[in-house]
Amino acid sequence: MSRPPLPPFSDATAAEKARLAEDAWNSRDPARVALAYTPGSQWRNRAEFVTGRDDIEAFLSRKWQRELDYRLIKEVWSHTANRIAVRFAYEYRDDSGHWFRAYGNENWQFDADGLMERRIASINEHPIAEADRKFLWALGRRPDDHRSLSDLGF
Repeated sequence: MSRPPLPPFSDATAAEKARLAEDAWNSRDPARVALAYTPGSQWRNRAEFVTGRDDIEAFLSRKWQRELDYRLIKEVWSHTANRIAVRFAYEYRDDSGHWFRAYGNENWQFDADGLMERRIASINEHPIAEADRKFLWALGRRPDDHRSLSDLGF
């Protein structure tokens, strides 16, 4: 299975890959997201280690059961032949109605077919007031005219 754009990445294809990943994650569909990874993909997400699509899907199912009304923006920081570094921020609320914003960085490594074989994520979050939310689009794909992380000062 091929997952364009394929490495080696240019500025344009790295940005496209990041936007496709953002769109998939904003779908909050664990099965859809897991298809972007190799069957043996290795993750470090904060202090949790995940291996393979089944574990990725289970991890994301748990995540989005806790992180409600999840909205994410990713932005390329740097890239090389088969690697992309992104920074991101996302907002969500818990089941008590408390809002949070998380900031982080991800390092991605892709195989020749454009599937992610390694994902290393470092993430910090803090509570925010609902009035301080910045990601206010309807659930799903971020509108093309919504401000980027850089535009928001993140």
